[in-house]
Amino acid sequence: MIVCVCHRVSDREIARHAHAGMSFDEIQFELGVATQCGRCEDCARAVVERCSVSHPMAALHKETPTQTIQLATSILESKAWNSSRHSLAA
Repeated sequence: MIVCVCHRVSDREIARHAHAGMSFDEIQFELGVATQCGRCEDCARAVVERCSVSHPMAALHKETPTQTIQLATSILESKAWNSSRHSLAA
């Protein structure tokens, strides 16, 4: 959602900067948020507070261990390959 209409700054953009460790003042200087009419300042500060490094987020995905797979040396060896010539030969 757009937080700062004057400078067209979204909550995602503010959050990305906050997750990078920037303070509200740094984000304000970088993006121009809450520097013109000021109506967005409360909302922008709330986004920064919610997303700051001091308030870590929960993981959004479950990481699984990396698995090694053996690739077919030829496309014809692949079980997914279905050609009429290969099917007739089998």
